[in-house]
Amino acid sequence: MKSAHTIQNINPPASWADLPWGEYYRAALERQLQPWWPKIFGFHLLKVGNLSAEIDSKECSIFNQINVGKEGKNMQVITDPYHLPFEGKSVDACLLSHMLAYSADPHRLLREVDRVMIDDGWLIISGFNSLSLLGLGKLVPGLWRHQPYCSRMFSLMRQLDWLSLLNYEVVYRDSFQILPWRNEMGFVNRRLSVLGCVSLIIARKRTLPLTLNQIRVTLLKPKLGSAVGVTKCYRKRS
Repeated sequence: MKSAHTIQNINPPASWADLPWGEYYRAALERQLQPWWPKIFGFHLLKVGNLSAEIDSKECSIFNQINVGKEGKNMQVITDPYHLPFEGKSVDACLLSHMLAYSADPHRLLREVDRVMIDDGWLIISGFNSLSLLGLGKLVPGLWRHQPYCSRMFSLMRQLDWLSLLNYEVVYRDSFQILPWRNEMGFVNRRLSVLGCVSLIIARKRTLPLTLNQIRVTLLKPKLGSAVGVTKCYRKRS
């Protein structure tokens, strides 16, 4: 297994075109997201990273769509994704297209995105599936040095565990693009989607009340005390 230092030295692709069959991945991902964009509302949509910036999100009703990353010609805000220059709970939706795959610390990236996300905000995560042809390619000696095998490939279950710790509700999850060089709508891709090279998770941030209702606690205390007093009195008379 490669160390975090090795991962950090691997530069993420500047475009989908830099990946073998990258345009197929991008087109397949856009088809998967197409029915979801009209359901996402709000004021601000963050598209973090170069790959996210190239995803077509014109169908999204959010007008203010901001491309964020360290570098790139499509970037509107140049910054470190680990230190987003936005206030807490100010972003309605965020797209992380293969950002975790090239992150040295994916947990830190998720926590930073969670910080700026509003309650009930939308989080979209895509990446390479470890249970796929690409995952098998990582086992070939020397091949892991090349794209996209050099990226980190997390299983869906592992990513779901991360999101559950941050209290996100997963509303959609799937894998697609079984054969990287074939159309996503082909027969094989439809029947064996669990082995797809690309995984997609759409989740919403949920906030549960963690503090007790003070009024309810106050009302319960006298009743509890009265019950104890009656019990003690009954024991003495016995």
